[in-house]
Amino acid sequence: MANIAIFDSGIGGLTFLKLARTRLPHENFIYYADTDNVPYGTRSLEEVRGLVENAADFLSRQDLKALVLACNTATSAAAEVLRQRYAFPILGMEPAVKPALSASGPKRVLLFSTSLTMRLGKLRQLIEELHGTDQVTTMAFDELVIAAESFDFDSPAVADLIKSKLAGLDLSEFGAVVLGCTHFIYFRPAFAAAVPGHIQIVDGNLGTLNNLVHTIEPLGLNSAGGSLSFYSSGRITEPERVRQLMNLL
Repeated sequence: MANIAIFDSGIGGLTFLKLARTRLPHENFIYYADTDNVPYGTRSLEEVRGLVENAADFLSRQDLKALVLACNTATSAAAEVLRQRYAFPILGMEPAVKPALSASGPKRVLLFSTSLTMRLGKLRQLIEELHGTDQVTTMAFDELVIAAESFDFDSPAVADLIKSKLAGLDLSEFGAVVLGCTHFIYFRPAFAAAVPGHIQIVDGNLGTLNNLVHTIEPLGLNSAGGSLSFYSSGRITEPERVRQLMNLL
């Protein structure tokens, strides 16, 4: 049976997998986390592209129906290269700039991403295409990836980290916050507690899921069954780690 592979540098993509399994309960999923090399956001483009290519090579031998790069940084660094190499559909994660601009109205949008995502041209191009150059403020927040990989989602230290990142901003000017890394989605409650109530917090998971469903429907959706397997940097994930990951789903 063909599989849908979900790839991320670590646990961030589980936020997408959780949505996908709810919408597509009978599909067979593989979750691949490059745990040996997380985080990606502070690495070079060449490093990340090579790591994603290695993971895709492994996953290409797993009878794929589709591959989802549930990682904004991996998408920016390698999605186009992979699409030229493989016949199966490859979907990426795009920061939810469009819905954020719509939700914020005349107010500004605050977008958090990793350092590498910010440095690459894909994000800048997206913002320009949506005519948001003068409305979107971007900030790197690599520290949150480290916190997420430590399963530290709601400690006082995390709350202080978010408050310090927001310090100096006039939040009354903003109408939306974009969580431009799937790791950041774990911190939605912490962000909500740190910003005024009028600010909407958005991410790209739903848009990518809609794209996935649209892509695989013509290939045929499974009507029964449904499996889930985990890999860590090319190895079968150890049972204790699987139990940790399942607790996040």
